[in-house]
Amino acid sequence: MASSSLVKLNASSSSWIGQQSFNQRSGSSCRLPSSNNRRVSVVRAGSYTDELLKTAKTIASPGRGILAIDESNATAGKRLASIGLDNTEANRQAYRQLLLTTPGLGDYISGSILFEETLYQSTTDGKKFVDVLCEQNIVPGIKVDKGLVPLPGSNNESWCQGLDGLASRSAEYYKQGARFAKWRTVVSIPCGPSALAVKEAAWGLARYAAISQDNGLVPIVEPEILLDGDHPIERTLEVAERVWAEVFYCLAENNVVFEGILLKPSMVTPGAEHKEKASPDTIAKYTLTMLKRRVPPAVPGIMFLSGGQSEVEATLNLHAMNQSPNPWHVSFSYARALQNTVLKTWQGRPENVDAAQRALLIRAKANSLAQLGKYSAEGESEEAKKGMFVKGYTY
Repeated sequence: MASSSLVKLNASSSSWIGQQSFNQRSGSSCRLPSSNNRRVSVVRAGSYTDELLKTAKTIASPGRGILAIDESNATAGKRLASIGLDNTEANRQAYRQLLLTTPGLGDYISGSILFEETLYQSTTDGKKFVDVLCEQNIVPGIKVDKGLVPLPGSNNESWCQGLDGLASRSAEYYKQGARFAKWRTVVSIPCGPSALAVKEAAWGLARYAAISQDNGLVPIVEPEILLDGDHPIERTLEVAERVWAEVFYCLAENNVVFEGILLKPSMVTPGAEHKEKASPDTIAKYTLTMLKRRVPPAVPGIMFLSGGQSEVEATLNLHAMNQSPNPWHVSFSYARALQNTVLKTWQGRPENVDAAQRALLIRAKANSLAQLGKYSAEGESEEAKKGMFVKGYTY
């Protein structure tokens, strides 16, 4: 049933337009009415609103975060190739079964993002993966975007496709058991970023979010600011603030219910090729500064991506951000930073499944402790400390 109406004020417009980069600021093309005639829009709750809020709160529960295993078949093939396995459906199924059937996973993981293939798959014993997750109180999620393609008229940038047919696909995913969705687009600092690319990213995310909520799926909003570049952390902060300002403006314009979304931001770090590496405390300071300036407290959860950091780096940085109370649940939505050691431990061998599952629990528990502000890196393996940044990484 629909809950009472939610009132939302339109956000301030950003101060740039067209193809100019952020170093060339001018008036926005999306202006609000003057302050003495500002309009207040009333957002009517949809039929799924109560459920969306409940789902978002379940995922953003203390000590838990998201396991992202939504790699496309092509990317899954690269992961399998790294341990000498062919990219077949049977091998992808075996690896994802290893992950999702890990005993005790639900103690530390509240949601798992699946690729479409996995959402419809079952274990080798015939149990649907969706049911395996639900039995551990893990919410099934689904990647709904159709990947990045070149953005005409931009500075060698990209945009994310997949809005066509999204409503009908989302309705089918909901029937299959998915309760949240993920849409990833990217922003490149070395490419400017151009205002065109950021406006396209923000509007696409907002349209996806509105469509997802209309079909019962909590949208994860993810404009990933890539680690590529040699810029300082101050530049990353500047770009992140401008990107998230535009994203929330567009979300408001599309009547998205903020209480029924989750964010998946990049941490604010220097470019991967910058000469000075930032400490976890510095990354936490800059990242929380950005969030407090741009993200309304109505948003229930901030589920960070790891973006090529090592397993230990991603955990240390999350721990540093949870040393004092935050307006939101500050947690993780990691893929490589949860899976790297697991994959290398497994090696595609049935006799290694138990050891690989123990490795997953170790990483999941470490990030659970980091979410609670109680993590220590003492005893971490050398493998977990290896960085995973790949310049120009795509998946």
